[in-house]
Amino acid sequence: MADVFSLAGRSALVTGAGAGVGAAVAKAYSAAGAAVLVTDVDKDAAAAVAAEITDTGGRAESCALDVRDADQAAQAAEQAARLADGVLNVVVNNAGVIAPAMFHKMSPESFQLVLGVHVGGTFTVTQAALPYLPEDGTGRVINVTSAAGLVGTIGQVNYGAAKAGIIGLTKSLAKELAKRHVTCNAVAPLAATAMTENIRNNEKLAEMTLARIPLGRWADPDEIAATFVFFASDAAAYITGQVLPVDGGTVI
Repeated sequence: MADVFSLAGRSALVTGAGAGVGAAVAKAYSAAGAAVLVTDVDKDAAAAVAAEITDTGGRAESCALDVRDADQAAQAAEQAARLADGVLNVVVNNAGVIAPAMFHKMSPESFQLVLGVHVGGTFTVTQAALPYLPEDGTGRVINVTSAAGLVGTIGQVNYGAAKAGIIGLTKSLAKELAKRHVTCNAVAPLAATAMTENIRNNEKLAEMTLARIPLGRWADPDEIAATFVFFASDAAAYITGQVLPVDGGTVI
C-alpha cells in the first residue's frame, strides 16, 4: 500500500512555498519522490526552501512568482514541466495574502488585492499549467481554501469571499477537467503560520479561535502537508471536486 502514496517520477509546482504550509508541502512532495518547483513572490525564500530540499537529496528548483502575473505563471509552469520531461503532474495553488478590516472600514483596494491573489492567482497559475497536465490519470490541481470560505469570518470579508470563490472554482474545474482524467480538489487547513500569526498573538482572538477547535490546538504545517501528498497520489485518483477541511474539527 505504501507505493500508492509515492510521487516518484512526478513533478509539482507549489505556489506560496517560501514558508508555512507551502514550504511544508514542497518538502513533503520531495520526500514522496517528486521533483518540485518551489515558487513564491519572495524569490529568496523560495530559493532557501529549494536549497533545503536539494541539500537533503531531493530534486527541486525555485523561481519568483507573483501568481497574478500571467507571464510569470507561464514561465513557472514551463520550468516545472521541464523537471519531468515536459509534464507537470501536480499544481498546488497555495499563495495567499490577508488584509483584515471590518467591512465598513475595508478599502476597495484591499478587497481587490485579496480576491486578486487568491482567486485570480488560482485561475492564472492553473490556466498556465493546463497545457502540461498529463491525461494519464496522474494530473492534479490542488487548491487551498479555508474555513472562512465555508462558514465566513468576522473582519475578513475579502478573505472569506476569496476562499469561497476558490471552492466554486474547484468544483467547476473538477467537472471540466474530468474528461481529461485530471482531478481538482481543495484543502481547507488551519495551521500555525505567518497568515494566522495575528490571531495567535492576540490573547483574546487566540482564546476564541482555540475554543472553536475541538482538538484544542493549532496544527504544525507538516501535519497539513500529508493531506496534499494524499491528494497528489494514486490513493486519491477517484476523488475530485471535494473540499477537505484539515482544521482539528473546526468545520463539522
